[in-house]
Order: sequence, then structure tokens, then C-alpha cells
Amino acid sequence: MKSITLRKRLFLYSSLISMASQAIAPAVLAEEALGPNDRNTKTPIKHVIVIYGENRTFDHLFGTYKPPSGDSIMNLLSEGIVNEDGSPGPNFAKAAQYQATTGTTYSVNPTKGAVYPTLPPPIVGGAQFASDANPPPFATIQAAENADYGLLPRDIRLLTTGATGLPKGSIDTRIDNVNALPSGPFQLTPGVPYDAYAASPVHRYYQARQQTDCDASLATDQNPGGCQNDLFPWVEVTIGAGSNGKPQPSGFNDKTTGEGSASMGFYNVAQGDMGYFKKLADDYTISDNYHQPTMGGTGLDSIFSGFGDALWYTDGKGNAATPPSNQIENPDPQPGTNNYYTQDGYSGGSYSACADVTQPGVASVISYLQKLPKPVAANCDPGHYYLLNNYNPGYFGDGSVDTKDTYTIPPVPTPSIADVLLSSGVSFSWFGEGYNDYVQNPAAPTNVYCNICNPFQYQTSIMANDAVREKAVKDTSDFYTGLQAGVLPAVSFVKPGALNDGHPASSKFSIYEAFVRKVLTELRKKPELWKSTAVFITVDEGGGYYDSGYIQPLDFFGDGSRIPLIVVSPFTRGGHVSHDYGDHVSILKFIEANWGLPVISGRSRDNLPNPVQNGTNPYAPTNGPAISDLMNLFHY
Repeated sequence: MKSITLRKRLFLYSSLISMASQAIAPAVLAEEALGPNDRNTKTPIKHVIVIYGENRTFDHLFGTYKPPSGDSIMNLLSEGIVNEDGSPGPNFAKAAQYQATTGTTYSVNPTKGAVYPTLPPPIVGGAQFASDANPPPFATIQAAENADYGLLPRDIRLLTTGATGLPKGSIDTRIDNVNALPSGPFQLTPGVPYDAYAASPVHRYYQARQQTDCDASLATDQNPGGCQNDLFPWVEVTIGAGSNGKPQPSGFNDKTTGEGSASMGFYNVAQGDMGYFKKLADDYTISDNYHQPTMGGTGLDSIFSGFGDALWYTDGKGNAATPPSNQIENPDPQPGTNNYYTQDGYSGGSYSACADVTQPGVASVISYLQKLPKPVAANCDPGHYYLLNNYNPGYFGDGSVDTKDTYTIPPVPTPSIADVLLSSGVSFSWFGEGYNDYVQNPAAPTNVYCNICNPFQYQTSIMANDAVREKAVKDTSDFYTGLQAGVLPAVSFVKPGALNDGHPASSKFSIYEAFVRKVLTELRKKPELWKSTAVFITVDEGGGYYDSGYIQPLDFFGDGSRIPLIVVSPFTRGGHVSHDYGDHVSILKFIEANWGLPVISGRSRDNLPNPVQNGTNPYAPTNGPAISDLMNLFHY
């Protein structure tokens, strides 16, 4: 069915609606619709729920997964990189990590030296002790209960466990053989228990470009992007999360950035790690070819999850402008350093004028894209400085403009999927955990709401209109209320807060599993709603962890590494592994296809075709750039 056109596919799905709707309880069809076109779908799916956790690649979580269906899968185990017990496999050298050197300017594929004889020791991440004063983790169940409403009672204990017991910045001696790790992926457990806090690798744009080490001269039919994924630890120890425009510290060494080779750690699902998500994968459908939509971190990937496009610096009135010089990225190495960027960091450069090859860092990326056997357009407009990393949105939760924060992107006029849904009469909401508290006091230190995760909070058309904003952005408490009543918007974007999102160091993936468990538990209590719902479970981005999968170059911004996607629905079959190439914009394409909606804009990625994957590499579209609408993951 992979070669069938979208129009034919939708015709076939539409022809099944009458039969499928007979299998859905009448109460579903009679249920109150929040939008006039909520029921006008091309498939039996009337509700989409998208849940975004944080910062894990596919191999980091599913590296040893074996589908019970017998479907093929690409991961560390199937490629022979590791054995089922997590030890180095016969093809371990395929994941070897290299040292490198830079010249005077930034390069996406620096000059490689020798393979690391042993990896730089990983540095510990997460709180040393449990405490009610500075969680996570909490010292008492009572404190956890007072702080959280996103977990079932059975899972609250997860907020009180997993302290590292080790000083911040020290070598993570919980990891077996930590000072002599071979050059490749290493298993975190049992030394770092699955239910324990662990380190967070760097996940920024120019760093990710170097880590994946994409070289157009190495492009082949098997690997059309020429990405080698072999500089992860080197980038961690040479620049880490950024310089913030400051000089390299004296005595700089492999421990200075506070990461070591944290990027190479993985959990072993074959030995019991991630038990709940493994069960969901066994019972429903996953993808082993789903990607973060950009290189870099939460900000840019979350923006693409709503806009299908990047955002650019404005004068606050919708016109392109030039940001302050200290906010413009300059990944050229500081003189006398090996890859220590000149201007980069969360309090430093985050914008690039990517249509201008004279701008720092830009030329190397554009050269790579243009030298590919099939050149790829950058999709950057002249005179626009695009946000590549994490800056706060221009709006607070009450719709007022943030005029005080230096590192804030001004209000943007770019259209998003929200505009498409609003104009088409299809209801939706972004449900962010902790949003109500954030609206009351955005600066409160106890806030768990993620403002940079909500794409619509950047957007004037949503945030500057009180009536629209109040419907479009809500707290997860409102999601649970609607779920328990059996009344949800057609499209629900659900984002756990900082305690529950699974972000390394500040959360645990076991807690994100528990957050999803509550959503699915409550959903299944409403069988009429469940029968017409598709739940997409993923993460915002890979968090800088290593992944062995193919990366398709789509434009200047990405794609990036593979990340997990589980689709839970009565219409997804157990244990199926989809190889269709997709990223977060694929979910937008699914929404558009399911409700028959137009694309967001003339330049957004939802214009890309569905992939044709029948070449030498079944994971690489032969008609790329291309991303799936995910319709092939479902069986009606």
C-alpha cells in the first residue's frame, strides 16, 4: 500500500466510514462535538491525542527491542552493535565514536582523528539526595502528592526515588566499568537503575549537526544523507551546552562541560527496562523511522510540532528584524580552542540568518545540503534570523507580552496548525501541565509548565485574542476533567510538566511512562471515546543521545535523530513496526488528512509528499524530501 496516492487512500478510508461507524457505540456519534466539523473525518478516528515527553532517542529506549509480531526492526540489537545482554555485539565498530579537530571556522563534519580508545567517563546527572526543599526527587510521599496531579496514586512513589547519591559534576561511578568504556553505546542499567536520575547530554542545533557528522561525499544508496553519527562524545566534551559567549575556562578538560560521554548510554528493554512502553509496543504499533523534526533541542522541535516551520526574529509587529549581536549564533571555534564556540548557549546565540552564507556556521550547513547527490533547499528566507534553540515565547500565559526577558523571541505572525483548525471548525487545545499556576505567577520557582514546549504561545493570532487563547491553551487538569466526562476536543496536545516529562536529570522516563499510564487508564474508562481515538505517544526530541538510524536531510533545520513513537488505538495492530519515514510534522499531516484540511502555509513542511520507500535502503524515501502522514500505521 506504500505506493498508493493520498487521494486514493483517503477515498478508501472514506468508503469504510459507514461500516466502521456501525462498530462504534451510538453514544460516540451522539456525543457533543466541540467544533462544527469535529465529526467530518475521512477515517473512523474522531479524536487525536498527542502526548510529548522529553529527550530520548529510539535506540536509547528501544535499542534491544524485539517485536513479538516478527516484524523487522532497525536498532542496536538488530544491527549487531550490541547483544541482547547489552554487551558489545559483533558489529560494535559500526557505532564507534571518534575524536576530531577543527580549523578556524565551524564545520558540520570536522576532521576526524582516532577512535576513542575508551569513552570519556560519563558525568553524573540529577539530584544527589531526596529533598522536599529542592526536588526532584521529593523526600516524602506527602510532598510529592502536594506537588503533582499527573500520576495515578500507585505511581506517586516514583517522585520520591532515584537520587544519584553522587556529587554533581563527578564521574558517574554507578555505571559498570565507567573509566574503561569501549567506544560505542553502553548499557546504563543495572548500575544506574531504570528508576534513577541520569545525565542529560547536549541537545542544541550546531552541536547536533556535528554529532551526526553528515558528509555529502559519503552519501550512498544505503545512506543518502551521508550521516555517520560518530562524534557524539567529542561534541559533548569540547563544547557541551554552549559557551554563552564567554571564553573557554582555564584547565578545560573532558569533565569541564559536565557531560563526558553521557550521550552513549542506553536502557535495555530486553532486560526489563521500560516495561510499560514495551507492553504498549507489543500490543499496538510503533515506528522505527520517526524523527525529531530538527537538529537541536526542545524549543525548535516544539516549534516545528505546531508550525511545521521555523520562527524568525521580529520587531514585535510582524516584521523581520535583526536580533542583538550576542543573540546571533557563532559556532566558529574561539582562537586557540578545539571546537569551543564563540557565541552559543542558553544565554547566548540562538539565531541564524540561514539564507546568508557569510553568517557564522551557515556556509558549512548549506554546502552540505547543496553537495548531496540530490541537492536540498535550505528553506530560509533572506533577511530572516531563525531561532535555532531555546528562547522563551514572546507572550505570557495571560496574553501579555514579555518585555523584560532578554532571551525571548518577540511575538510571531507565522501561521500554525492552530490557525488551520480554527478556520476549519475543528476543535483543539494545548493542555500543558502546570499552566494555571504559570498564568498566575510565571516566575514562581515551583512552576512545572513548559512554555517553550507550547508552539501556540509564540503566536500572536492565538495569544493576543482572549477568547481564542482561553480555548486553545489549558491545563492538563482540564484535560482530565474532559476525559472523565467523555468530552474532548477533536485534537488534544498534552504536555506533562517538568516533574513528569521524562527529561534526563530533572525527571525519569519511568515517570513519563506513569504519566501516559494515567491518560490511557482514564481513556479506557470511556469505551465510547476510546473506540474513536488515536493516541500518539512520543517525545519532543532525542535529547542528544546517540542513535544509529538513518537521517533524511529536509532543509537547513533538519531532520534530526530518530525518536520513539507509539500509536495506541483500536485501529493499530499489536506488535507492528512501521518503517514509514516521519517526524513531528507527520502528526500535523495526519490531522490534515484525517479531517481533510489544507496545509498550514506555502512553505511549511506539511507540503512535503508522502514517502516512497522501495529502494536499496527501505528506510530512506526515494522521492525525498518526504515525510509520512502516518496513515499507514492504521488498519481500519
